[in-house]
Formats: sequence, C-alpha cells, structure tokens
Amino acid sequence: MSKKVLVIGETKEGSLRNVTFEAIAAANIVSDGGEVVGVLCGDGDLNEMGQEMVYHGAARVITISNPELKTYTSDGYGQAVYQVIEDESPEGIIMGHTAIGKDLTPKLASKLESGLISDATEVVAESGNIVFTRPIFSGKAFEKKEITDGLIFATIRPNNIPAMERNDSLSGEVTEKDVEITNIRTVIKDILRKSSDGIDLSEAKVIVAGGRGVKSEEGFEPLEKLAEVLGGTVGASRGACDAGYCDYSLQIGQTGKVVTPDLYIACGISGAIQHLAGMSNSKVIVAINKDPEANIFNVADYGIVGDLFDVVPKLIEEVKEMKVNA
Repeated sequence: MSKKVLVIGETKEGSLRNVTFEAIAAANIVSDGGEVVGVLCGDGDLNEMGQEMVYHGAARVITISNPELKTYTSDGYGQAVYQVIEDESPEGIIMGHTAIGKDLTPKLASKLESGLISDATEVVAESGNIVFTRPIFSGKAFEKKEITDGLIFATIRPNNIPAMERNDSLSGEVTEKDVEITNIRTVIKDILRKSSDGIDLSEAKVIVAGGRGVKSEEGFEPLEKLAEVLGGTVGASRGACDAGYCDYSLQIGQTGKVVTPDLYIACGISGAIQHLAGMSNSKVIVAINKDPEANIFNVADYGIVGDLFDVVPKLIEEVKEMKVNA
C-alpha cells in the first residue's frame, strides 16, 4: 500500500549532505509508489537546496527558515519538524543516522509515541512489507526488522543505500512554511570545528586510516598524500588519537565514527575489536602492517605485510602512474 514518507534533510556548511539523497532513495522504497516529502530546516533561502532534493527523487519539499534554526539544536529542530509531521500526517519518516539524526529522531519518536529503527544499512520491500537490516553486536551480526503497525520511523547509515541518480528534469513544489519556535533552552555560544577539511568521514568513498604504527603526527603526512591522490580522506584508530598523533575528530571505531567506504586502507592498525566495529563493513579493506599476525588481516580483503613508510609512498606513485596512463 502506498504511503506518504517524510525525509528530514541535513545540511553542512550550506550544502546538502549526501545522506539526504540516500534517505530519499530509502523513502521511495518505503513509500511503495506513494509521496516522498522532503523537510529542510535552516536560516535564509533554502529553495535551491530544496530543489536539489526534488532532483534526487522527492515529490515536493517543505522548507522552514528561521533564525533559531541557523545552528542545530534539538529544541529548535524538534519543534519545527514536529509541526510539519502534525500537518502532513505521514506514514513514514526517514533520516540519516548522523550525529544530528541520532539526537533528533529519538526526541521525535518519544513525542510521537512511536518506535524507531536506527542505523539501517539496507531497506527492501518483501511481500508487501518493508524490511530494514541493521548491524548488532558491534557489526558482528545483522538483524532484520519490520514495523507491523504504526509509523515507519528509521534512520539509515550513510554510504550504504545508493542515492537515486540526479535528474534535473524532475519537477516538484518547494514551499516555505512559517513555524513558531519558542522556549529554546539550548544557547549556542560558539562553534569550534576540529574536523579535517574536505570530505566528511562518514560519507567518504575512500578512507586511509592510521594507527599507532604511524609513530607520530608527521607519520600521517604520507597517508594524507595517498588519500589525496585517491580522492579520499584520512581517518585514525583510537590508539593514534590517544597518542596525540591526530585529532579525535578523525577517530573511527566503536567510540568514534562508523564508516562504510568503498575502499578502506588501514595503515599501522593492529585491528582491535573496538576499531573493527567502526569499519569492518567497508566494501574493500586493505591492511598494511609489519606484523603478519595482526588481527586486521582477519577482516582485510587484501593484506600487505611491510613497513607502511615503505609501502604507502610506492602506492602513491603507482596511483599517480595509473592516472597518467588512464
């Protein structure tokens, strides 16, 4: 049966995050031919970004522009999105399983007295039912869940569900909605951004990650060069962060970011279970380590036993040569 499904969009530094388009694709599966409605909160003119949601598969988009929504707070965004939900009465709501998604969706689910399926890596229609697949036990196993009654509310893990191809011939109405936002208890005084420039870790297609084996802050330099030639970004294990080699914003693992890139290159990472929980679902894993018994090789698709400071520069030259000859 066709359903109306809301997609709560997410922006970063004035642009839509890729997970928004992936959420639209998931919503189209959930809607079963029904209407997919985008919701976008912020401050200023959101029409252009709303139109991008249409080009990626939303039937129409509701934008909410308010000075209180310039920076995310659960109070402000919660009030704004809840008013849209009340007006639209959707059968489903989809959002990315991001820092904002993990904060906002439980708040909304509680207010709606609804269940919530979090961190879904796959959404499929089976025999008229929508089945969500999500990892459990730190990614060691997967479970399938379906909602048999009530609102279908879920978050999806970035970089797992393919977005629909952008089609600028698609048309859909982008309308602005006025909402009243009151009693904001959270006041944002300042924002300190420590994350690396460039590609967001959770949405990166290629990640070159370093562990204690990089030995120093300078040891990350060849990894950064390899990531650059591959069009990716750099990550790290908790061991490297604890040692002061890099900022904690780069941490991948159970207590850091969970990533699922197309290519994950682990350099000098032993493969502690906490780290594997954050990257073991990467599509292709390459491990570089001097220790042939390192646990990382147990999850790697390809393994290179050797010193990363010898191997990584050779990889950089090979990639550059391939690009020249391509």
